[in-house]
Amino acid sequence: MKYLALILLVWFKTNQTSQETYVCKNAKISIFSKAPLEDIDAASTKGTSVFNAGTGDIAFSIPIKSLTFEKSLMQEHFNENYMESDKYPNATFKGKIQDKIDAGKNGVYPVTATGVLDVHGVKQNRTIPGKITVNNGVVSLMADFNVQCKDHQIDIPQIVFKKIAETIQVKVAATYASYKKPNS
Repeated sequence: MKYLALILLVWFKTNQTSQETYVCKNAKISIFSKAPLEDIDAASTKGTSVFNAGTGDIAFSIPIKSLTFEKSLMQEHFNENYMESDKYPNATFKGKIQDKIDAGKNGVYPVTATGVLDVHGVKQNRTIPGKITVNNGVVSLMADFNVQCKDHQIDIPQIVFKKIAETIQVKVAATYASYKKPNS
């Protein structure tokens, strides 16, 4: 996990001020799909994210295998048959929040992030709505959006077509801590 956080930090330009950079090492990501025979519901608290309030740059990464399901067989099929987690271990989003956020001022800010969502090795340009809340110096983000399986070349065999929906709802909740640059 530290490796993922380091990769996300490196993504940011080196000349940005650290006082505006926030890091989350335990973002909660959940997925849900409603299907005629069986709902798919999984969650992880292993997401990592970096957000620069000054520039709007934002990045997320989640290890696919960290998503846990109520049924272990469903989790196994999800990782092996659909997501091919050994081949594509992470889902990522790298982009920019289009709205200006004052991380020093309490408030709820509706935001839109535009960037690239990489799932199953397929990159898609996306615009994702969300909400950033600032409360006494604590910055948190919530987002709720849908991902089409076909957009990321996730094949659903006909035999299980009624068990798996073609659209997956993704919910993200992250609480950030201010990034402190290590002493050089």
